[in-house]
Amino acid sequence: MDFDLSDEQRLLQETVGQFIENECPMARLRELFDDEIGYDPVLWKGLAELGLAGIHLPSEYGGSELEILDLAVVAETLGEAAAPVPFLGHSLATQAIVSGGSDDQKSRMLPRLASGEKLATVAFAEADGIWLPDQWTLLAPEGTTGTVSGTKEIVEFGEQADYFVVGLAGGKMGLVDREASGVEVQRVEASDRTRRIARVSFDSAPIEVLEQSGEEAAGRVRDVGLVLLAADAFGGATKLVNMSIEYAKNREQFGVTIGHFQALKHQLANMAVEIEPTRALYWYAAHALDHVPEEAVRTAALAKSHICDRYSQIARDATEAHGGIGYTWEGDTQIWFKRAMFDRVFLGTPRFHRDRAAELAGW
Repeated sequence: MDFDLSDEQRLLQETVGQFIENECPMARLRELFDDEIGYDPVLWKGLAELGLAGIHLPSEYGGSELEILDLAVVAETLGEAAAPVPFLGHSLATQAIVSGGSDDQKSRMLPRLASGEKLATVAFAEADGIWLPDQWTLLAPEGTTGTVSGTKEIVEFGEQADYFVVGLAGGKMGLVDREASGVEVQRVEASDRTRRIARVSFDSAPIEVLEQSGEEAAGRVRDVGLVLLAADAFGGATKLVNMSIEYAKNREQFGVTIGHFQALKHQLANMAVEIEPTRALYWYAAHALDHVPEEAVRTAALAKSHICDRYSQIARDATEAHGGIGYTWEGDTQIWFKRAMFDRVFLGTPRFHRDRAAELAGW
């Protein structure tokens, strides 16, 4: 069996990678990283015009109707570039509407989201590390419409979003308009400045419950999110390995490039060996979401836990490989190091999902 990306998927990666390289080179990335807002609407608009805002959505709503694996290889490319765009939150919000929305809700919301005209994100996290559908505490209204009160943490690009998909008790999900009464968005300063976060509070804010939502639909969104984080982590870790290799080829010490030093050679080899085999893990987890449903939940948890762990370790190793400059704000490795911290925590820590995977396997 030849389990590899298709020519179309490789072309998709190359196209997205080339666009990011042209529109957001390192100098521009550093500008956005240092900027107070850290968001470039022109960059996101360009990606939306490439179809990324609706790549996995049904064609009847303006999407490309591709699979989760296609979505994931895009996430890998964006992770490799540390692209400061709201791809993760927007993809999960639109997936929530696909999985849990009624036909009317899909036809009203998805075309504008698929085109990039409107931006959506997910508001799932609560205090004390609550992330997942069976943990959400905000009470849903009894009917399809009503109000919601409570606070959500770590909302990716919450300041820029037009709509929030809010996680509710019982695995329900609901739509809240950013401009609705009772919605307060507070910027939160965090380490990863490529994906800005906010705290969103609702005080009797109007909400429209996704009519078909529940633990099954919310679980699908969770698993897609875990795979996208794993893909992003793979791309970021691969970037750090390549950066470290290039640095070792050019940095001189005692009259030779530091790549000649055996200890550093071993460190770089170990970094590559740690991450490269995990490519198939996230590929299969993404593939399973569309084709092997009986394995999808567990493989998504495994991919998130293992690859995000490897990303964190490789970020440490890459910082060491760069010596003193690796520890400074002027160095570039810190951008991916901080992105690794986001991937590790968002939707739950590796340890949490490793425990879930063990339970799902009956261990």
